[in-house]
Parts: sequence; C-alpha cells; structure tokens
Amino acid sequence: MTLTIGVDIGGTKVAAGVVDEDGNILAQHRVHTPARDAEATTDAIVSVIEVMRAGHDAEAVGLGIAGFVDATRSTVYFAPNLLGWRDGPLRAEVESRVGLPVVVENDANAAAWGEARFGAGRDARHLACVTIGTGVGGGIISDRALFRGGFGVGGEFGHIQMVENGRQCGCGQRGCWEQYASGGALVRDARERAAEARAEAEMLLGLGDGTPEGITGRHVTQAAAQGDPVAVSAFEALGHWVGQGLADLAAVLDPECFVLGGGVSEAGRLLLDPTVAAFEALLTGRGRRPTARVVLAELGNDAGLVGAADLARLR
Repeated sequence: MTLTIGVDIGGTKVAAGVVDEDGNILAQHRVHTPARDAEATTDAIVSVIEVMRAGHDAEAVGLGIAGFVDATRSTVYFAPNLLGWRDGPLRAEVESRVGLPVVVENDANAAAWGEARFGAGRDARHLACVTIGTGVGGGIISDRALFRGGFGVGGEFGHIQMVENGRQCGCGQRGCWEQYASGGALVRDARERAAEARAEAEMLLGLGDGTPEGITGRHVTQAAAQGDPVAVSAFEALGHWVGQGLADLAAVLDPECFVLGGGVSEAGRLLLDPTVAAFEALLTGRGRRPTARVVLAELGNDAGLVGAADLARLR
C-alpha cells in the first residue's frame, strides 16, 4: 500500500499527515504558520514533511494552500490570508528540499476532493464544498472530477462580491463573501454584538477576559452551545450569509450536495440549521426544482490534508 503526505497550509497552522490509499491518517504533526513571512512559511512546510518522513516511507507530497494556484499545480499566484506570500514557485522549492514529487493545490479544492473521495460527498457525482475558516474557500467536483478552471483558480467562492463597497478584504476588493461568512466574520460580529449588549452577553464575555476584544471563535461556539443569546444571534447571522451564498452558487452550479467544512463547521447544527433555513428560503425556483442537500463535512479539519495526499498519489 502506497503512502503519501498531505500538508494543509492555512492562515494559522501548517498541518501534515501520512495518508494511506483508503484515506486513513497514520500520523500527524502541525506547527504555527508564520503567515507574514513567505520564506518562514516554506521552512515550516518542509519541517512538517521531514517529521512525517522520519517514520514512514512516503512516495509523494500534496500541499493544500489557502491561495490561488496555477493550472500546473506548481505556483502560488496569491494567498490573501498569508500576507507575506506573493507569486511563489512553491512546488520547485519544496521538491528541491525534500527530494519527493510534490503537487500544489488550493486548500479548499483539496478538501473538496477529500470529502468527495472519502467523506460526506462520496455518493455524489456533482458537489460543491465550502470551507469556512479564517476565510471562505470553495471546491467544485463535477462528474467526480475536480474542476480547476482555465487558469487553475476556479472555485474561489470566498471572493464573490456579496456587498457593494462592503468590508475590505485581504484580496484587495471589498464586500467579498468571506468578510461576512467566515470564522473571522463570526468573531467580529460577536464582538460588536457583545459590546452593544453586555448584559445579554455575560456568558460569552465571561469565557474570555471580560472584554469584547477577548472573544475568540471557540468562545462564541461554546457560549452558543450553552444558549448565550448574543452568541446564538451571531451564528444565526453567519448562517444567513452562508445560506445566501449557497443559494447563489446553486443557481450557477446546480450541485447535488453542498458540503460545509473548515473549522467553523465543527460547530455542527449551530451553523447548519440557520444555513439550511436561509438556503431553502433564498433558492431560486424553490419548490419547483430539486434542492441540494447541505451537509457537514465528515473529515472535519483533516479534509484538506487527506485530499492533498490523495491528489499527490494520483498526480
């Protein structure tokens, strides 16, 4: 059985795992992402690969990165949430240092592939995966094949403009979907709501340092699960934005299934219920057309790692 290494490169962590042909992770290691320094990020990538190689005979490496990757799966054009990164030949750099074949893929594409092969989308021929974490990523599986587009950067759902002249985005534009439907958006909204309604947010504030600025995403999820009204309302607002975006995507892609992944999806029904409600209410032609299922990712935060490893095997 062949083994490959998958690496998930995000705005906060670089996680690597050794993955077998059935999508099982045999070992894992992660380090913090030095997101403002491209050279240091490359060093971090190499370091986690070397840790994984130390105990396993891997034949290739798949890198999933939160950025725009070219059609040859070698160069990162732009990584909005890795602020020090611009147009880098990542594949060549890592191959020269680790001595293994490397493929580079957008992290949400890798997650979509992982869920399509081994997770919540394995029974669907056409699906769209939306990863909700630091930003919002997307991946499209069309007739069981990964859709990348003409230049390799298809499926960048997070940078669809949802609000004209809206919030500034790291991509340089304003009003992008990820500014309203990401983990960062959830925390921003919860902090604003807590600042305006401190009495109602007593539980939420108490999980941090007592200030709105001390609220984290984990605090919002924990407080919402315990019924804190401000945290619950923040999730309801997030779910509305996610559902609105899914309804728009359904009009274009018509998938059988939407898979919600990324760190925020670990909140489970706190995210899923308001998302499905908004999606079904806003879907064009609702009641007169089939409605795509909206499900939570089964592989969780490991989807991108597993998908990147499998894509390396199929290179």
